[in-house]
Amino acid sequence: MIWLFFAILTAISNSLKGVFGKKCATNVDVYIVSWCLRFFGVIFLLPVLFFLEVPILGDNYWIALLIGGSLNTITTILFIKALKYSDLSIVSPIAAFTPLFLLVTSPLITGEFPTLVGLIGVMLIIFGSYLLNIIEIKNGYLEPLRALFKERGAKLMFIVAFIWSITSNIDKIGVQNSSPIFWVFSINAFIAIVLLPIAILKFSGQRKKISKNIHNLVLIGFLTTLTLVFQMIAISLALVIYVIAIKRTSAIFSVFWGHYIFKEKNMKNRLLGSIIMVIGVILIVFT
Repeated sequence: MIWLFFAILTAISNSLKGVFGKKCATNVDVYIVSWCLRFFGVIFLLPVLFFLEVPILGDNYWIALLIGGSLNTITTILFIKALKYSDLSIVSPIAAFTPLFLLVTSPLITGEFPTLVGLIGVMLIIFGSYLLNIIEIKNGYLEPLRALFKERGAKLMFIVAFIWSITSNIDKIGVQNSSPIFWVFSINAFIAIVLLPIAILKFSGQRKKISKNIHNLVLIGFLTTLTLVFQMIAISLALVIYVIAIKRTSAIFSVFWGHYIFKEKNMKNRLLGSIIMVIGVILIVFT
């Protein structure tokens, strides 16, 4: 059950990452925020690496890094854009679609498939995301889902959720061919290097905004590191689909953050959906 502890920590830190990500995205260029997210992730991991031995890299390490790093570069940019254009309490629930996609990608990539009870739990989490917008049902039974995709940020997050269903499996391959901490460092370093040229081009026109928001930019990098470290440890101990399903319960926390920090509306309806998601998590835990 140790994996559950790290999976829950993943959900909490991930929800806080969304909070500071949204604060940064509304004030600083998206590409600068994306680069800072990964760059500071590398900085925070450097001291840890001094106390760890460099693992023996498996045969699939480099191919996993190339594919996973490239795809995660795309998701990093799209994630920050999604936070910029839509409410936090709308963007976060869409990530719950990742477990649904994992039902297809996990068996193909890692050969993993959940038990029947675990599968029901995953489906409840997805159903919970439907209830987050249940107020829209007055306009039709499919309207709660349609409402998720009316905004630009929501559409971008749907793409992110699909790509995450692929990268989550690649992450497991990367961890198996290195170590959880070293893999997180590798991914952050890869993305930071790829985004560096764009960040340099954007920097000159963003100096004042960066200086005013530097504390939030540092925090998003720190929280990203925590999220990834917790997630890699969890997926090294349990099925990818279970870990990612629990990570998606960060939407529960995001509903509260969105309401109390950003004054977003419809908290009661979104809380109902969150409760259904928790029930799904309980089923997964006792599988």
